[in-house]
Amino acid sequence: MRTSVVTPVRIDSASMAPTLEPGDVVLVSRWAPDVDDLAHGDLVVFADPREGRRTIKRVVGLPGESVVVLDGVLHVDGAPVEEPWVDPATVDGYYSRTFEVPGQHVFVLGDNRGNSVDSRDYGAVDAEDLRGTVLLGP
Repeated sequence: MRTSVVTPVRIDSASMAPTLEPGDVVLVSRWAPDVDDLAHGDLVVFADPREGRRTIKRVVGLPGESVVVLDGVLHVDGAPVEEPWVDPATVDGYYSRTFEVPGQHVFVLGDNRGNSVDSRDYGAVDAEDLRGTVLLGP
């Protein structure tokens, strides 16, 4: 099953805390997801656009959407988004520029917003760089 359906992935950074902590192991599908099948909140694995390393982040923006963080609160298409997985203390007072998500891309953020390099830094992730989705975590 490991060679054809899922692969275990060990978390090596704190960018997804508290959802995923360093040392946690998650099961990741071995098939790249279709952008049209993704939903807000999904955890995806992709090739980091800067280094090509395997990275896990949360999908917060889909093609055609506008994404911005205002005073620490994520807004998609002008509406605030409830994110129970984010500790407000790590994003209090944070603002970002507005990002428009292009077709066949997703906008991803780490849950630990104060300690995450994500789409705020390198832009939306191209569907071609998606490697899988997290199916089961700790």
